[in-house]
Order: sequence, then structure tokens, then C-alpha cells
Amino acid sequence: MSAMKTPGVYLVDKNTFPDSVVEVATAVPAFIGYTEKAADGNKSLLNKPWKITSLAEFQTYFGGAPDPTFSIVELKDDSMDSPDFVSGGKKYKLQQDGGKYLLYYSMLLFYANGGGPCYIVSIGDYATAIDSGLMKAGITDLIGEQEPTMVVIPETTLLPDSDASAGVQAAMLEHCGDKMKNRFAILDIYEGYKARNDPSGDKVLDFRNKIGTGFLGFGAAYYPWLNTSIVQDKDLSYLNIANKNILQSILKDELLPEGAKMDATGKDDIRTILDRVVMADLAPVDRDMLDKELSAMSPVFNEIIRGMKDSLNLLPPGAAMAGIYTMVDNARGVWKAPANVSINSVVSPSVGISHEDQEELNVPLDGKSINAIRTFVGEGTLVWGARTLDGNSADWRYINVRRTMIMLEESIKVASKAYVFEPNVADTWVTLKSMISSFLVGIWKRGGLVGASPEEAFSVNVGLGETMTSEDILAGIMRITVLVALTRPSEFQEITFQQQMRKS
Repeated sequence: MSAMKTPGVYLVDKNTFPDSVVEVATAVPAFIGYTEKAADGNKSLLNKPWKITSLAEFQTYFGGAPDPTFSIVELKDDSMDSPDFVSGGKKYKLQQDGGKYLLYYSMLLFYANGGGPCYIVSIGDYATAIDSGLMKAGITDLIGEQEPTMVVIPETTLLPDSDASAGVQAAMLEHCGDKMKNRFAILDIYEGYKARNDPSGDKVLDFRNKIGTGFLGFGAAYYPWLNTSIVQDKDLSYLNIANKNILQSILKDELLPEGAKMDATGKDDIRTILDRVVMADLAPVDRDMLDKELSAMSPVFNEIIRGMKDSLNLLPPGAAMAGIYTMVDNARGVWKAPANVSINSVVSPSVGISHEDQEELNVPLDGKSINAIRTFVGEGTLVWGARTLDGNSADWRYINVRRTMIMLEESIKVASKAYVFEPNVADTWVTLKSMISSFLVGIWKRGGLVGASPEEAFSVNVGLGETMTSEDILAGIMRITVLVALTRPSEFQEITFQQQMRKS
């Protein structure tokens, strides 16, 4: 207030209430991957984190699905591969040659499971080769963004080998736990659709061996992959077959077998239809009609469509889990473990996991816990694990504990920034203590902290002789100590039964 020089009445406004801490968002994943396009009008969005709030916005800025192409390969008699379909006594496999990109399908899975606002970092279009260097550059692009709280890169599973995949995932953990310290990595296991006793090796063990030991409390992994219902029959046609001449030959053997009794007119009609399979200059309406005709007359063709669909629907679970984290955060709070929750748009896990199978996944000797996705009779497919990769840590064993602490730290950090360069005196200490305590009382009332009273749930300490020395004040340092009792999930429930004596 300016000095009073003129006689009169002067009004002074004095704040009654302290500043408040605003809870930061907890469910804002950042997806890194390949898209059909990356543009906002004429402005390129390539390698630029871009926030969207819906699937419609994703399609506006980043386009649609890739155009997958498959080759039909005949299996030899001694092949150990299981065939996708059989025709004329021959076994065939569908091999995907093009359009092998996962981000678009992962976004469908994310929004099917409760997804909301998120960031997209497009690192290339569908003509760009899958490359670990581009993925790591995409992680670096996120450093300038403060809002994302999760990092998901589904296409790490498309890298040439598990070494390349683990290299990117180690970079994700370092980004979350060292560079930013305010986000969480959801990791997918390379070839996680295979059983642990698969002849090619134990993919879970391979993941554990190669992920390293750094910043494990800032990430979680899920096993196995999911058989989803994201891609439908209508999304595929005969045009997705690269070697259409082989398709035509198989359909001729099925529909025009030697010695079959059929009038000439019927044979001519079928030959006319099958001749169009290899024609490249058909109009779109004729292609649609041909696809319907093939579907109506050929069971083998329908098996081929089903095989392509099943292949595309086999997806890593990371994007679904990002959606579930978002849904649980919004419905219950970040302190609720994202487990014992059903996964939408999923037919089944790719590998069945029993109670005994999960024991080593959940509590391994090396502590690198892997969360199981399991099917239960009458309940469907459920997330049945809530651990970080740092399963041996009493502090950071659980996903909700780490993510709750990130939320508390970031919320208080942002609010306290207003007091940087304020006098390091008792008035400032009391104001900060009151502000932080008021925020934590609100979290406690909502169930985020455990304790019969606020005093049992948390404490905030600041002051000379309490958290600071005179030397700290001379050095311009204000030290505030916040202790919180975080909720932990009841992962194991023990119910004891015992007989008692008859009382009457």
C-alpha cells in the first residue's frame, strides 16, 4: 500500500484463504508410431506431439488404417507351422507382406477401453520402414511436453528383433524415470502372443533379460497379447491378397473340381466371376460386387478373409491398458489399481494362463513382475495384475502407488512454483504448509490416502530447525518435507476357516 498522505479512509483487501493446489491430469497417454498422414491443414505434424481428444480427431490429423497385403503360401508336408486354411488337400499359410503398422488399430483399442485425451507423435507414414532410431527420436520429442503422463509405443513389437525392441523400451523407462520423472511407461512384450514353452523360446524371460535394471518402477508390462475384434470382415476383401493368381487357382480347384456335375451355363458363370479376380482395372462398384459373390459361393474364400482378420486382430495389450488406466482414473481415481477390470473388444488372450502359470509371472526371483491377462469363466477377459517391473521394491511395487505419487508431486510442484523468490520466512512457510495440507485433506477424503484422520494420512513439515538450517536459508533453499500414507491394493486375500465346537 502506498504511503498515506491525505486524510481519509483507506480500504485494504486481505486474503482469507490460502492459494490452492490443483490436481494435475493423470490419464494423458502419449502414443508414438506410424500414421497414414500427419498434417493440420497445410502444416506438417511429423515428429510433433499433437493433442487429440477423440478417434475422429485422430483420423482428421493422422488418417486411417494401413492397407494390409497378404501372400498365400503353400506349406510343405513336413512343415511344423499350423495352416490358416486347407483346400484340395493342400495346406496354406497367410503371410502379411505390407501394411504392417499397429498404431491405428491400437488407437481403436484405446478408445474402446475408455480412452480420452492423448498425444500423438507421428514418426513416419505407411511408406516408412519401422526403425528404432525414429522411435527414440519420438521419445525425445516428448521432453518439451509437460502434460503426458504415460508413454506407449505399440510398434516396438514390429522391430526386427527383441534386442531392438528392448533398446527402445529401455529408452522409454529412462525418459519416464530419469529425464521427466512425471510419467509411466506401458511396455509390450516382443512376440508376446507365444506361449512360454514355445520352441522359439520363452519371450517373457527374453524380455526380462534384455530390459535392464534402470527405472523399473516407472513401467509395467502385460502378457500375453490379445485376440481382439477391432478389424471386421467388412474391412477386408480379395484386394488384400497380393498373389491373386494363387487365390484364383485355389478357388477354381474348389468351385470347378474335375469330374463335378454341373451344367455348362453354371461353369461359365463361375469362370467369369473367377476371371475378374486377377483384373486390375475393375471399377470400385464391380470390386465390391465381386467380393460379395466370392463370399457367397466359396467357404474357402471366407476362411481366407477370416485368417487375415485374425492375424490383424492379434494386438499387443499396451494401448488397451492405457485406455483402462484412463477409465479407472476417471471413475475411481489414480490410487485405484488398474486391475480386476475387463477388457473391451477382446475375444480372448492369445495364451491361456492358469493360477500356477501366473505365480512366476507375478513374483519372479529377479523382481521383474509381468502382469497377466486371463480369462475367467463367466467374467470374460480380465487384467489380473497390478505390479510395476520393480516387483521386489516395497516402495514402488504397485502401479497405482507410483502413479499416485507422480500426481501428488506434480500437483504440489506446479502450485509451489508461485512462491519461488518469495521471502524465506515464517509467513511463507505457513502459507505453503496450509496450501499443501488443504490439498492432501481433499485427496484423503476421496480415498487416495489411508488413515483414520488427516494426521494419520499425511504430514507437512517446513521451518527453521525443522527441515532447514540457517545455512540453507543463506543459500536460498526452502525445504519442505511431505509424508503420505498411500493406499495399496489387496493383491492377496486370505480367508481362514476353522471348525468350532457345537454350542447347543
